[in-house]
Amino acid sequence: MRVDLFDFDLPEENIALRPASPRDSARMLVVQPQRQEPLSDHGVLDLPFFLRQGDALVFNDTKVIPAQLEGLRRRGEDVVTEVSLTLHMRTAPDRWKAFARPARRLKPGDRIAFGHGSNTCMLGSLDATVEEKGEAGEVTLRFDLSGPALDEAILAVGHVPLPPYIASKRPEDERDRTDYQTVYAREQGAVAAPTAGLHFTDRLFAALDAIGVERHFVTLHVGAGTFLPMKVDDTDDHVMHEEIGHVAAGVAERLNAVKARGGRIVCVGTTSLRLVESAARENGEIAPWSGPTGIFITPGYRFRAVDVLMTNFHLPKSTLFMLVSAFSGLETMRRAYAHAIDHGYRFYSYGDSSLLFRDNP
Repeated sequence: MRVDLFDFDLPEENIALRPASPRDSARMLVVQPQRQEPLSDHGVLDLPFFLRQGDALVFNDTKVIPAQLEGLRRRGEDVVTEVSLTLHMRTAPDRWKAFARPARRLKPGDRIAFGHGSNTCMLGSLDATVEEKGEAGEVTLRFDLSGPALDEAILAVGHVPLPPYIASKRPEDERDRTDYQTVYAREQGAVAAPTAGLHFTDRLFAALDAIGVERHFVTLHVGAGTFLPMKVDDTDDHVMHEEIGHVAAGVAERLNAVKARGGRIVCVGTTSLRLVESAARENGEIAPWSGPTGIFITPGYRFRAVDVLMTNFHLPKSTLFMLVSAFSGLETMRRAYAHAIDHGYRFYSYGDSSLLFRDNP
């Protein structure tokens, strides 16, 4: 399909730079393609009214790490150059793939020292070697530290990699370390937050528990590739960056039981949906999963397992707008986004929410 089919104009004032406070006070546009009037305006706290006993919410429990690293590339004795790297996928206890800026300044064998210019006690103690250089600014880094020691060093010297549409308008601050993290985050490794989950609070969980909606957790470590613009004119030419995910055997078993008794699988966020659909077999049965997924969902995709999707509003011509268009229909979603813009909904990571029901369930 042509990528420009997924384009739309978004005014700057619709881009959220801070989340709603409290989290669950965000607005929620409900999209039900099968109805004569498919769009209705609500708030996130209304979510329980659209679910029923026996449904299951699926959350991504990945935890955002401060994956933005500023370093000094050393080549020989005297040549020192500043570089910026965004970690996006761990491949070994001491290795990460990262996007480098400017990538032209790096080549295999270069040494990079991180932490300079900060006041941290880790100053100068996090070093890495460039092992490989790929396309589109991607490099593989082998750190001198490994495992938990490397995790601690990254926490000490790294910064929260805010999405470009926020970072271009204001710097990261201490609030972002809390705001850009779900309340249930526990598995460290994400570069970007599963932002649909940012709206959940203890108050909302209590309301969902009261009507008998189940909660299940999967893990997909969101990579920086989620921020990359598409550079092709046709979706067939786009290659997704892979992300590491895990669906435990017990979770798969319980979700299959939900489907068997007539309940619905409600994914909170496109990340949990992509992982559940990666783990689902042709017959809709969900299998345990552990490893990378590069699933790319566009209109025409036949959903195997997921019935309802709660998600924020996405960028024009992005793979995520393509995904929601596949889920609820392209024309329906174009109409939904036009409605959201006209009615002042807040877009992107810190923005409002939408609750999407599947077209042709």
